[in-house]
Order: sequence, then C-alpha cells, then structure tokens
Amino acid sequence: MTIRMEERMGKVASPWQPAQLEGMSASLRIDLNADLGESFGHYRLDDTPLLGEITSANVACGFHAGDPVEMRAMVRAAVAHGVVIGAHPGYADRQGFGRRDLAATPDEIAADVIYQLGALSAVCAAAGTRVRYVKPHGALYNRSARDATVAHTIAAAIRDVDPSLTLLGLAGSESIRAAERVGIPIAREAFVDRAYQSNGMLVPRDRPGAVLHDVSAIATRAVRLVREGRLHSIDGADLALTADSLCTHGDGSHALEIVRAVRAQLEAAGVRIVSFVVRE
Repeated sequence: MTIRMEERMGKVASPWQPAQLEGMSASLRIDLNADLGESFGHYRLDDTPLLGEITSANVACGFHAGDPVEMRAMVRAAVAHGVVIGAHPGYADRQGFGRRDLAATPDEIAADVIYQLGALSAVCAAAGTRVRYVKPHGALYNRSARDATVAHTIAAAIRDVDPSLTLLGLAGSESIRAAERVGIPIAREAFVDRAYQSNGMLVPRDRPGAVLHDVSAIATRAVRLVREGRLHSIDGADLALTADSLCTHGDGSHALEIVRAVRAQLEAAGVRIVSFVVRE
C-alpha cells in the first residue's frame, strides 16, 4: 500500500527542495538537526558531541528541560561548531520531559512560546548570534501537528516575535499549513529514529516500536527518505513525503552513533549535509 502524504495532508511549499526526486544528482541536500541543551541541574546529558555531526541545533529553552547555564553553554558550543541555532520551546513539564500533553489554552501556549523564544534570543545575542528557527518540543510539537488551532497559535506567536524565523515542523502537518497561512518561512521535518503511522503522524511513544534503535536500519531508512522521498510506516504503508531536515533525538542512548551513521551513509549516497537556513 502506498500513501502519499501530499494527498492525505495537503501539499506544502518549502524555501528550497532538498530532495530533487527528478534527475537526482549532486543537487541532493538535507539538514540534520538534533534536540540539544536538555541538561539541567544534576541531570546531565552528554549531547554536545552531536554538534560535530549536525547542521541545526534545537536548543531547549528551560521549560521541558535545560536551564540558563545550559542554554548559554550550548549556544556558545553551537557557535564554535558553526551550527545554526533554533529555539525548542515546550510545555512547562520537567517531570514529564515535555512529553505529556497538558491542558494548556491557546493564550497560555502563545505566552509560553514567546517567553521561551525571548530567553534563548537574549542568550544568543550575548554570544553574538541569533535564533534562526523555532521547533516546538515533544507533546506540544505533536499537538500542533494535528490541532489546527494550536498550530496557528504557535505560528502566530513566532510571527509576532520575528516574522523572519522559520518554523520547523512535521512534514505535511497542521504546523506547516499554519505557518504558511501566517506568512512565516517553513521547513519540513522527518524523524530518523521514530516510527510513523500510516496517516503520516509519529507513533506515540507509549506504543511498542515507537522509537527505533537499529543504527544500520535507521541510516538506510534516512537515505531512502532523502533520495526517494519515501519511508515505511509501522503498519506497512509506504509513505511519500519530502523533508528539509532529519531529526535525531539528542537524549537517545545511541544518538551520536545514529547521527554519525546517518551522515556517513547520506554523504556516501551523494547527499550534501547543509542547513535549511540560508546563511547571511
């Protein structure tokens, strides 16, 4: 069974096409991103080494994880590695790592996104750089992918802070459509270490098989996604989608191994690893 996400979820436009499915050659390119800076207090994650492999860093803004010291250190490290910085705002839910869907109202979500974006923007300014994009975290990301009201709330909040910021969202989702409607740039994301449902949504983390661990299989899957624009869902559907960026979760036990394998196989397949953000 083949399911084209453009048919299920509506076509979307992008600032640039990373996977030229016609006449594929040296024009193939993709961004690699990871969720970073999620240490706080005595809870430590050794995620800084991923900066040597990725092109975009989704930096936690202190609500689901991270703290001011960690944010400052991660921003400085990203600058040193030449990695583009994005804000990674989530629910105020440290106990659940932002992966529990809270009953937050649109007004509360907008205020929380603006607050977190402001915090990271100040940290970046002090380091001589700036936030270039926004990617919601965890349960907030998943809610915005399916809930048009929440998707609009987040996109509008980003626009109100800085309309030049790109929204990085799940390919084919409500998030992407909302960003296009409010007039901010978009980048479409796919996940190398997460399983998909046949409707193009991620398999919830509490279900078996939601998180992928086979490094070799993940890397092979990533190459197929970029070169063919396809991946298999957990229930056997062959999904067609276009992604501008591939995500690996920085808190995964094999995150660095996965990113290295994905990058190596992509480059071996003739894919250029570059940020989806046009550098100034």
